[in-house]
Amino acid sequence: MPPTTNPRPIAMLGGTPAFLEPLHVGRPNLGDRTAMLRRVNGMFDRCRFTNNGPLVLEFEQKIAKHVGVKHGVAMCNATIALEIAIRALELRGEVIVPAYTFIATAHALQWQEITPVFADMDPATHNLAPATIERLITPRTTGIIGVHVWGRPCDTEAIEAIAGKHRLKVMYDAAHAFGCSHHGQMAGSFGACEVFSFHATKFVNSFEGGAVMTNDDVLADKMRLMRNFGFKGFDNVIYPGTNGKMTEVCAAMGLTSFEAVDDIVAVNRRNYEAYRASLSGLPGLSVIQYDAKERNNYQYVVAEINPQIAPLNRDELVAVLHAENVLARKYFWPGCHRMEPYRSLQPNAALLLPETEKMAARILLLPTGQAVSVEMVGVICGLIQGAFQSSEAIRAILSSTASSAAVSP
Repeated sequence: MPPTTNPRPIAMLGGTPAFLEPLHVGRPNLGDRTAMLRRVNGMFDRCRFTNNGPLVLEFEQKIAKHVGVKHGVAMCNATIALEIAIRALELRGEVIVPAYTFIATAHALQWQEITPVFADMDPATHNLAPATIERLITPRTTGIIGVHVWGRPCDTEAIEAIAGKHRLKVMYDAAHAFGCSHHGQMAGSFGACEVFSFHATKFVNSFEGGAVMTNDDVLADKMRLMRNFGFKGFDNVIYPGTNGKMTEVCAAMGLTSFEAVDDIVAVNRRNYEAYRASLSGLPGLSVIQYDAKERNNYQYVVAEINPQIAPLNRDELVAVLHAENVLARKYFWPGCHRMEPYRSLQPNAALLLPETEKMAARILLLPTGQAVSVEMVGVICGLIQGAFQSSEAIRAILSSTASSAAVSP
């Protein structure tokens, strides 16, 4: 085991927390505040706050150009974007999705009375395993939604080959993957369409926001109608729709954040490499790798904890870090299939998800982004190293705490 990067008493063993304030996994990246305020002042001068204003149009054009697609259709958030894309593709019946994803991927289907059929993950990539898809296809299956987990794109070739064989539609939840590539082609340009998230916790953010990317002119026009109640011109509703529009102030933040994309990626990569260097060699702990031949946003620092080898398991390490005000996260614990309503509707789903079950109990996300310095990374790594070295004492405290909680009235 490498020497502790920053030796200090662990809070759980009587020390003081390493950080005075909570350190989140995804604190927002701010960009140039002056540029942001200039855009907001222009918005106030125009008195145009929503309804496809000039900032939204500019944001759409810039992200579409960055990805290399014809259309970027900005939305108020990525969940609404998923729902609109699903409806625009006329998916119905059953749609195959990975169980290892954020719950919005499944909910976007369930809300439209489409059954999400959960497929297992590839443990090497954490993405939907193409080999598990065909056994889930039934006469009711109409599509596949792949998810580019951690920004590492799916095996799009295999997924789309299976879809073509069975005449299924394919779209992707690319919430993590803005600025990432697959075989040199940018995420956002695969399948019928792809959905990005620009939520405040994403490395490029628009406060709240999302966008659907596509090269399909008809699909893009359809989604633009659907996000604005179906209006085509004044007083002319030609399609059932909802309110999925992005506001001008969100587009202002999106543009400001996008301008800083290279700087943010550089910070993310710096932190990622610092974590990997400091944590390498720890027994049972590995930090996922990004393909150096591809473009990556390095938005997530993801550690996998093997409980058969590591001195502490994932949940024990989370407890240690939370006591230090390091709010490491268990993504995507416990898997969509073990959340409601799916655990009630599909109680036996776990039988077909052995890799998801195993990996969901091992994954830990660590803080990064512009709010995290290399020195802070060093402290966090020192805490992890120190926790591994003091594993027996930590387990004794956790066991005592659990026993006291069990007998409390």
